[in-house]
Parts: sequence; structure tokens; C-alpha cells
Amino acid sequence: MLKERYYIKIVPHRGETVHRFALARNHIIIAASSLAIIIFGSLLFASVQVARAHAQVAQFRTQATAEQSRISKIDHTATALQAQLSHLQRENSEIQKLIGVKVTPPRGLTHTSRSVPHARSLSDVEARLNVLSRQSAQTAALSKKIHSAALIALNMRREEAARRASALAAIPSIDPVEGAPVIGCFCYRSYPDVEFHEGVDIAADYGTPVRASAAGTIVAASYDGGYGLKIDIDHGNGYHTWYAHLEVALVSVGQHVYKGEVIGHAGATGFATGPHLHYQIMLNGVAIDPTPYLNGVPANVLAAL
Repeated sequence: MLKERYYIKIVPHRGETVHRFALARNHIIIAASSLAIIIFGSLLFASVQVARAHAQVAQFRTQATAEQSRISKIDHTATALQAQLSHLQRENSEIQKLIGVKVTPPRGLTHTSRSVPHARSLSDVEARLNVLSRQSAQTAALSKKIHSAALIALNMRREEAARRASALAAIPSIDPVEGAPVIGCFCYRSYPDVEFHEGVDIAADYGTPVRASAAGTIVAASYDGGYGLKIDIDHGNGYHTWYAHLEVALVSVGQHVYKGEVIGHAGATGFATGPHLHYQIMLNGVAIDPTPYLNGVPANVLAAL
């Protein structure tokens, strides 16, 4: 049966010679089988290519998801850094206000929240990190300048405070006989002599400790006529304090004494009707009333410092 023949006739339109082709049955089977194999092979190849393409798409999607996750993490870290830089910049501003010194920021320094956009892609991430890197370096440079300025300002204030403390220490401001009342005023009096009394008399028994009312240098510690045994302290600022009628002097000329330091004991030497301390303040060679200086530096003197 395989050798049975089939004929295909081709008749032209105008009826010219008829063309006839003879095909054996086995030839038809072979041709049909070959066509089926070609079609199946094409479908299989197409299926494989489609599957490969789908796998690649899935891989790319996975990579894109992972990449986006990394971008999100980097962006989150950048946001945290941005917040830290903003906080540091605010602190720098506050420090400048506190120290009262304006520090010129590095050129190009801007506020982070206005200049660093959120990242959407790798190029955005790179751009954002570059901006943050530049700003962090500039902010660090500004912080260093502010730190130096703060140290200078702090040292200046410490020096100023030390000078003020030294100035205050050299101004008479305590009662030389602690807790004792004043029994003789800075005024005219008629007893024991008619005269202007250029100091105050402070109650004190024999041997009562007498304190320096301010820091200074001993310029005299000897007998001085009616003052008896007298100590004169030069405070280096126009002030001198005198402590008279002493029983004992515990200091010597040239010695530096501190405010509150015991310099002698009260007595009744010189022209005195009984034991007490004559306390006198001289300012630029002129006697002034010691009373305002017995319990602190007078307000007008403080205001002048």
C-alpha cells in the first residue's frame, strides 16, 4: 500500500498542457512527519525561550527588589545622619550664643534638611551621600572652630573672673573683729578729745583676734604715737586699712596677707581709754567711713568694678 500513487494535476486557466505530478504514499507520510517534527521542535524551542525569559524576568525582579531594599536602608541611614547633622548645627548655633562669639562657617555650609533630597535610585543615593559627606566635613570644621573660640572665650572669662575675684579680695569688706559692735563712729566727738574721729572703734577685749578686712601687703606693723601698735595694710588699689591699739602684731612688713587672716590681737596701746580696735580705711590718702565696708563691698564700689 505504501507504493500506491497519488496524482496532482495542475490545469492552466486557458487549458494549455496539464501538468501532472505523481506522489507515492510513503512520500506523503515522510513529508507530513517531517512537518510535524519541525512544528513540534519549533514549539519546544519557543517554550524553552519563554521559560528562560520568565526566569530572567523573575531574577531581575528579585535583584530590583533587593536593590531597592538596599537603597531604602542607605536612605534611612542617610536620614539619621542628616538629623544628627541638623542637631549638631543647632547646638553650634546655641554655643555661639552662649559664648557671645560669632564663628564664620566654612564656605558652602548649608542646612541639611534643605539640601539633601531623599534617594529614589542608586544615582540619588550617591548624590545624597556626597552632599552629606561634604556637609559633615564642613560641620565638623565649624565645630572645631567653635570649640577653639569657646576655649578662648572661657579662658577670657576665667581671667576676667579671676581679676574680679582678685579685685574684690583687695577691697575691705569684712568686720575685722567678727561679730563685735561698733562703739565709736566716724564722726566729730568731744570725748576723749574734741576732734573728728577718722575711723570706727570696734568692741574687743584684750587678746581678741583681729582679721585683715582685705588681701594686701603689710607696710607697717609698729608703734605710731596715739595709735599705739598699728598695722597698715596696702591693698594695691588705693585702699589702705589701719588696725590700731593692738596688743600684739602677728605679721611683719612686706608680708602678704589674705582677707580674713588673723594679723594681731586687740589691746589698749597708745592713747586708749580701754581695750578696743580702732579701724580706719584710707582711700587715696583720705580717710573714709569704714561702716559701709563692714558687711561687704558697697554697691557703688561694686558697680565701678
